Amino acid sequence: MAGRLAGKTAVVVGAGQTPGETIGNGRATAILFAREGAAVMCVDRRMASAEETAAMIVQEGGRASAYEADITREADCEALAAEGKARLGRIDILHNNVGIGLRDRSVTQLREEDFDRILATNLKGMWLTIKHVLPVMREQGGGAIVNISSMAAVASSNLVAYGMSKAGVNKLTRITAAGNTQYMIRCNCIMPGLMDTPMAVGGRASEQGRSTDDIRAQRDAQVPLGRKMGTAWDVAYAALFLASDEAKFVTGAILPVDGGMSAGVG
Repeated sequence: MAGRLAGKTAVVVGAGQTPGETIGNGRATAILFAREGAAVMCVDRRMASAEETAAMIVQEGGRASAYEADITREADCEALAAEGKARLGRIDILHNNVGIGLRDRSVTQLREEDFDRILATNLKGMWLTIKHVLPVMREQGGGAIVNISSMAAVASSNLVAYGMSKAGVNKLTRITAAGNTQYMIRCNCIMPGLMDTPMAVGGRASEQGRSTDDIRAQRDAQVPLGRKMGTAWDVAYAALFLASDEAKFVTGAILPVDGGMSAGVG
């Protein structure tokens, strides 16, 4: 089905990515949204990476522009919402993809500065983008918000800050969904499992001093469905459904995209 987002506009926060062998969730989602007809504003704190994503979309014949913002700063999020409305005319879709987890540790080993950095990026930043885009969506009479959480929100882990932040994303999603039905604004969440992305694989390889092949094999072995990680496109297609009118009766949903890993939780 082509054109599932025809005539719509989308702000994809975290549309850039760290360099690596594969594609990241944000970039894949921005590209897919554009392929399905949306005009996309690609947001990232690294302007060069946002521009690279936008250029890839334009090269395919899509509509995209880049925008630089640090979502841990409220002024940036306020400006992001205003610029999205100015550039696109309206904001039909807000896709929140920003998330970090490197240097996370156990309860006794995690450093305060790393805890603060991860929570500010993963949870506070998402709240701030939603806070400032909601008035735009309310004024225009509707919209769809898709947040990227993680299976770490519900699974047992020895890592503190990442799991806490993603559990917070799930709760933020439900609060936003419940509080905005009267405005015809939907808010849903995706919980990816182990994904083969540059940040997840390359980032861990660098931090642990191991090869990407070693990290990839270790992560593949943990996935019940086919013993192979998912890709950014798996997340992107789930986001496409939740952002589209096909999900017009879906709000407050938390959708696992994890190869069956969360099926055994609880």
